[in-house]
Amino acid sequence: MDFKVPLQKATLLKRYKRFLADVVPENSDETITIHCANTGSMLNCFVPNGEIWYEPSQDPSRKTKGSWTLSTTPQGRTACINTHLANALVEEALNNGIITELAGFTRLKREVKYGTENSKIDFYLEYADGRIVYLEVKSVTLGFEDGNIAAFPDAVTTRGAKHLRELMNIQSDTTEAYILYCVNLSGIEGVRVASEIDAAYASAFDEAVREGVKPLVYGTTMDESGISITHRLPFVGASDNVG
Repeated sequence: MDFKVPLQKATLLKRYKRFLADVVPENSDETITIHCANTGSMLNCFVPNGEIWYEPSQDPSRKTKGSWTLSTTPQGRTACINTHLANALVEEALNNGIITELAGFTRLKREVKYGTENSKIDFYLEYADGRIVYLEVKSVTLGFEDGNIAAFPDAVTTRGAKHLRELMNIQSDTTEAYILYCVNLSGIEGVRVASEIDAAYASAFDEAVREGVKPLVYGTTMDESGISITHRLPFVGASDNVG
């Protein structure tokens, strides 16, 4: 996936009010405010006074001067902090046959209502043999100093646990449930569940896997011109049995 325009490098001064960040573009002394689409904790996603890359706005009437897209992490990796891109990346990968486990579908729908807890599934796939797949997508950006394993979630997520329950309950003889962790972080060799951050999510994940929900992990390749899903990764650690 190509970005709409090449990203502009900048120095991050601060992130505030969840949605905003002040930066100084490269080769400039001017401080500008850009939009931050990631409302989560962004744990280990950026360094104060570190490098970030943003998509400059082409709209002169817009209040912010662009959208924060990539950043350098404390571990020196590159993270795509725009979580809104994950579903678009997965759709592109599905249509291009990159996600081989789900290849061959005849129909793809997004944001389909389902379940008993007022949920919407990210992707609904139909196959010629009558099989149906419900696919939930999560963006992974949490890395650590002590290795090349990323983790999800980076904060307590009751919504994430709800999605796991819904996936468990939607399964039938003809309906399968998948959850795909899209790793928007460079230099990663596997993913685990961050039980030290959200024990309830970890418990829900383990139960979902026991009940037949199938986890997938895919990594991305990114630079200032674009980002794409390119390779499969394993689950490791406490959840390496699902990998």
